Amino acid sequence: MEPLTLTTERLTLSIFTPDDTDAVLDACQDPEIQRWTTIPSPYARHHAEQFVGQLVPDGWRDDSAYAFAVRRGDDGPLMAAVSLHHPAAGSWEIGYWTAKEYRGHGYMTEAVKALTRFAFTTLGAIRLEWRAEVGNRGSRAVAEKSGFVVEGTLRAALLNKGTLRDCWVGAVLPSDVGLPSPYPYLPARA
Repeated sequence: MEPLTLTTERLTLSIFTPDDTDAVLDACQDPEIQRWTTIPSPYARHHAEQFVGQLVPDGWRDDSAYAFAVRRGDDGPLMAAVSLHHPAAGSWEIGYWTAKEYRGHGYMTEAVKALTRFAFTTLGAIRLEWRAEVGNRGSRAVAEKSGFVVEGTLRAALLNKGTLRDCWVGAVLPSDVGLPSPYPYLPARA
Protein backbone atom coordinates (compact mmCIF):
# COMPACT_ATOMS: atom_id res chain seq x y z
CA MET A 1 0.00 0.00 0.00
CA GLU A 2 1.16 3.49 -0.71
CA PRO A 3 1.58 5.59 2.46
CA LEU A 4 -1.40 7.74 3.27
CA THR A 5 -2.40 10.36 5.80
CA LEU A 6 -5.25 10.15 8.30
CA THR A 7 -6.72 13.18 10.03
CA THR A 8 -8.84 13.69 13.12
CA GLU A 9 -10.24 16.80 14.72
CA ARG A 10 -6.84 17.74 16.18
CA LEU A 11 -4.31 15.35 14.68
CA THR A 12 -2.55 14.32 11.51
CA LEU A 13 -1.27 10.74 11.25
CA SER A 14 1.28 10.44 8.45
CA ILE A 15 4.29 8.37 7.48
CA PHE A 16 7.55 9.05 9.27
CA THR A 17 10.23 10.87 7.26
CA PRO A 18 13.98 11.15 7.79
CA ASP A 19 13.29 14.57 9.35
CA ASP A 20 11.63 12.72 12.25
CA THR A 21 14.79 10.86 13.25
CA ASP A 22 15.85 13.31 15.98
CA ALA A 23 12.33 13.51 17.45
CA VAL A 24 12.01 9.70 17.52
CA LEU A 25 15.43 9.45 19.16
CA ASP A 26 14.50 12.06 21.78
CA ALA A 27 11.10 10.54 22.58
CA CYS A 28 12.54 7.04 22.89
CA GLN A 29 14.99 8.17 25.57
CA ASP A 30 12.02 8.26 27.96
CA PRO A 31 12.44 5.48 30.54
CA GLU A 32 8.69 4.78 30.43
CA ILE A 33 8.74 4.14 26.66
CA GLN A 34 11.81 1.94 27.04
CA ARG A 35 10.25 0.08 29.99
CA TRP A 36 6.85 -0.68 28.48
CA THR A 37 7.57 -1.13 24.77
CA THR A 38 9.79 -3.52 22.88
CA ILE A 39 12.09 -0.82 21.48
CA PRO A 40 15.79 -1.41 22.10
CA SER A 41 17.20 -0.16 25.39
CA PRO A 42 19.38 1.79 25.40
CA TYR A 43 17.92 3.47 22.33
CA ALA A 44 20.62 4.91 20.06
CA ARG A 45 20.61 7.08 16.94
CA HIS A 46 21.06 4.08 14.64
CA HIS A 47 17.83 2.59 16.06
CA ALA A 48 15.88 5.74 15.16
CA GLU A 49 17.53 5.87 11.72
CA GLN A 50 16.67 2.23 11.06
CA PHE A 51 13.06 2.71 12.24
CA VAL A 52 12.44 5.81 10.15
CA GLY A 53 14.56 4.87 7.12
CA GLN A 54 13.97 1.13 6.81
CA LEU A 55 11.36 -0.46 9.08
CA VAL A 56 8.56 2.03 8.42
CA PRO A 57 8.92 2.11 4.60
CA ASP A 58 9.41 -1.69 4.43
CA GLY A 59 6.20 -2.28 6.40
CA TRP A 60 4.19 -0.08 4.06
CA ARG A 61 5.78 -1.61 0.96
CA ASP A 62 5.10 -5.23 1.92
CA ASP A 63 1.78 -4.56 3.70
CA SER A 64 3.01 -6.06 6.98
CA ALA A 65 2.95 -2.91 9.15
CA TYR A 66 1.57 0.60 8.91
CA ALA A 67 3.34 3.05 11.23
CA PHE A 68 2.14 6.62 11.59
CA ALA A 69 3.75 9.69 13.09
CA VAL A 70 1.18 11.59 15.17
CA ARG A 71 1.21 15.40 15.10
CA ARG A 72 -1.08 18.28 15.97
CA GLY A 73 -2.05 19.57 12.57
CA ASP A 74 -0.01 19.10 9.42
CA ASP A 75 3.28 20.56 10.61
CA GLY A 76 3.23 20.20 14.38
CA PRO A 77 5.95 18.43 16.32
CA LEU A 78 6.07 14.64 16.52
CA MET A 79 3.98 13.70 19.55
CA ALA A 80 3.56 9.96 19.23
CA ALA A 81 3.73 6.84 17.11
CA VAL A 82 0.91 4.42 16.40
CA SER A 83 1.03 1.36 14.20
CA LEU A 84 -0.78 -1.69 12.96
CA HIS A 85 1.32 -4.84 12.66
CA HIS A 86 1.37 -8.66 12.77
CA PRO A 87 -1.51 -9.31 10.39
CA ALA A 88 -2.94 -12.82 10.77
CA ALA A 89 -6.21 -14.25 9.44
CA GLY A 90 -7.92 -10.87 9.17
CA SER A 91 -6.75 -9.68 12.58
CA TRP A 92 -4.20 -6.93 13.21
CA GLU A 93 -2.42 -5.78 16.35
CA ILE A 94 -2.09 -2.14 17.36
CA GLY A 95 0.86 -0.61 19.19
CA TYR A 96 1.69 2.91 20.31
CA TRP A 97 3.82 5.24 22.38
CA THR A 98 3.42 8.90 23.29
CA ALA A 99 6.22 11.35 24.05
CA LYS A 100 6.14 12.30 27.72
CA GLU A 101 5.15 15.94 27.25
CA TYR A 102 2.04 14.98 25.24
CA ARG A 103 0.56 12.38 27.60
CA GLY A 104 -2.71 13.02 29.38
CA HIS A 105 -4.37 15.14 26.69
CA GLY A 106 -6.31 12.43 24.86
CA TYR A 107 -4.11 12.54 21.77
CA MET A 108 -3.33 8.83 21.72
CA THR A 109 -6.95 7.84 22.27
CA GLU A 110 -7.88 10.04 19.30
CA ALA A 111 -5.12 8.50 17.17
CA VAL A 112 -6.05 4.93 18.15
CA LYS A 113 -9.69 5.55 17.25
CA ALA A 114 -8.62 6.86 13.83
CA LEU A 115 -6.36 3.86 13.22
CA THR A 116 -9.10 1.48 14.37
CA ARG A 117 -11.45 2.91 11.75
CA PHE A 118 -8.68 2.65 9.12
CA ALA A 119 -8.09 -1.02 10.03
CA PHE A 120 -11.75 -1.91 9.59
CA THR A 121 -12.65 0.26 6.61
CA THR A 122 -9.45 0.20 4.54
CA LEU A 123 -7.68 -3.02 5.52
CA GLY A 124 -10.83 -5.09 5.98
CA ALA A 125 -9.73 -6.23 9.43
CA ILE A 126 -12.22 -8.42 11.28
CA ARG A 127 -10.58 -7.89 14.68
CA LEU A 128 -8.04 -5.46 16.09
CA GLU A 129 -5.99 -6.65 19.07
CA TRP A 130 -4.10 -4.71 21.71
CA ARG A 131 -1.46 -6.21 23.99
CA ALA A 132 0.50 -4.62 26.79
CA GLU A 133 2.64 -5.92 29.58
CA VAL A 134 0.67 -6.38 32.78
CA GLY A 135 1.08 -3.16 34.75
CA ASN A 136 1.17 -0.77 31.79
CA ARG A 137 -1.88 1.14 33.03
CA GLY A 138 -1.41 4.05 30.62
CA SER A 139 -1.62 1.80 27.58
CA ARG A 140 -4.61 -0.04 29.05
CA ALA A 141 -6.44 3.24 29.73
CA VAL A 142 -5.96 4.33 26.12
CA ALA A 143 -7.16 0.95 24.83
CA GLU A 144 -10.28 0.98 26.99
CA LYS A 145 -11.12 4.61 26.12
CA SER A 146 -10.73 3.65 22.45
CA GLY A 147 -13.33 0.87 22.68
CA PHE A 148 -11.13 -2.18 23.29
CA VAL A 149 -12.50 -4.85 25.60
CA VAL A 150 -9.84 -6.37 27.83
CA GLU A 151 -10.21 -10.12 27.37
CA GLY A 152 -7.66 -11.43 29.83
CA THR A 153 -4.05 -12.06 30.70
CA LEU A 154 -1.74 -14.21 28.60
CA ARG A 155 1.13 -15.89 30.41
CA ALA A 156 4.62 -15.43 28.95
CA ALA A 157 3.13 -13.97 25.76
CA LEU A 158 5.26 -10.85 25.40
CA LEU A 159 9.00 -11.04 24.76
CA ASN A 160 10.54 -7.77 25.92
CA LYS A 161 14.28 -7.27 26.17
CA GLY A 162 15.06 -10.97 26.41
CA THR A 163 12.43 -11.79 29.04
CA LEU A 164 9.01 -13.35 28.59
CA ARG A 165 6.37 -11.34 30.38
CA ASP A 166 2.66 -11.72 31.04
CA CYS A 167 0.49 -9.39 29.03
CA TRP A 168 -3.02 -8.10 28.94
CA VAL A 169 -4.87 -8.70 25.71
CA GLY A 170 -7.92 -6.90 24.42
CA ALA A 171 -9.74 -6.46 21.18
CA VAL A 172 -12.19 -4.30 19.35
CA LEU A 173 -14.54 -5.60 16.68
CA PRO A 174 -16.12 -3.58 13.87
CA SER A 175 -19.51 -3.78 15.61
CA ASP A 176 -17.96 -2.28 18.78
CA VAL A 177 -17.36 0.97 16.87
CA GLY A 178 -20.56 0.99 14.82
CA LEU A 179 -19.15 -0.58 11.66
CA PRO A 180 -20.41 -3.65 9.80
CA SER A 181 -18.43 -6.87 9.98
CA PRO A 182 -17.79 -8.87 6.81
CA TYR A 183 -18.81 -12.01 8.74
CA PRO A 184 -21.59 -12.82 11.18
CA TYR A 185 -20.47 -13.22 14.78
CA LEU A 186 -21.83 -15.94 17.05
CA PRO A 187 -20.62 -15.28 20.62
CA ALA A 188 -20.24 -18.19 23.02
CA ARG A 189 -22.97 -18.66 25.57
CA ALA A 190 -22.10 -17.53 29.06
